[in-house]
Amino acid sequence: MSVKISAADVKKLRETTGAGMMDCKNALVEAEGNFDKAIEILRKKGQKIAAKRADRESTEGVAITKISDDNTYGVAIVLACETDFVSKNDSFKELAQEFVNIAFNYNTKEEFLAADFGGVTVAEKLIEQTGVIGEKIDITAFEKIEAPYVGAYTHVGKIAAIVGLTAVVDNAAELTKDLAMQAASMGATSLSYKDFDPAYVASETEARIAAIKKDNEELVRLGKTLKNVPQFVSRLQLTDEAIAKAEEEAKEQLKAEGKPEQIWDKILPGKMERFISDNTTLDQEQCLLDQKFIKDEKKTVAEYVSSYGDVEVKNFVRVTLG
Repeated sequence: MSVKISAADVKKLRETTGAGMMDCKNALVEAEGNFDKAIEILRKKGQKIAAKRADRESTEGVAITKISDDNTYGVAIVLACETDFVSKNDSFKELAQEFVNIAFNYNTKEEFLAADFGGVTVAEKLIEQTGVIGEKIDITAFEKIEAPYVGAYTHVGKIAAIVGLTAVVDNAAELTKDLAMQAASMGATSLSYKDFDPAYVASETEARIAAIKKDNEELVRLGKTLKNVPQFVSRLQLTDEAIAKAEEEAKEQLKAEGKPEQIWDKILPGKMERFISDNTTLDQEQCLLDQKFIKDEKKTVAEYVSSYGDVEVKNFVRVTLG
């Protein structure tokens, strides 16, 4: 004898799981009206779909942040999916919000995935929703920071950054938003060149110089202006000796050009500034404080921060899709 499934039962199961109406009805029919068993049936369906789609790439989704009311800590996560169509769905965005609200209370991704989500773990909920949505969804990024003052910025739900300051200053909200926007848009991976491993810098120097020399070979063939080949790529390499040598070479160049020695002091600062710029390309690309400030490229980010007084950037994180 078949069990009658009411519209109210289907609606309740749909609200609990987020599954489609027909999936909910079919699960209730298979479970003979047993609500808990129907939920388990939907979860098993999610597990099967998740297993089939395990090797799929989740390169779309939503990057989202949550900051504490007192601005002392914040979390950023990425809820990833396979298609842009799903990522733009309101229910997917709502799910991301539910996840970040839970993530807010944990310090690591592992703790977050093991946390409770309506009677199941977050990890199990992800599998369940894979069955509901029909494509792989996953938490591909989890970052949390604490500082005396924390602020964030999210770019169209695709890139998010959180920045922590060493002190609370006037207009700290504006400062952290500007810095988080800088991190989001310019893709910094380190706070300062001081954080670099010397071996990494040496490897990058060799690779970058080799790439420029190869480009120059083609430019020679085309009869075009050659690119400058730097000696270095980071301030980590600009020792006092390296700076002194560059200054002496600049003076020799001015002498060869017949520039009067009494005006060298006016010309040298510009030449040294250019030398440092040409030989710190790695810092400018990857170090937040050493980048040109996007709202005023006459300043570095470090110089912009110093304009707020006795405060520094303590830490930052950046999460993005893909």
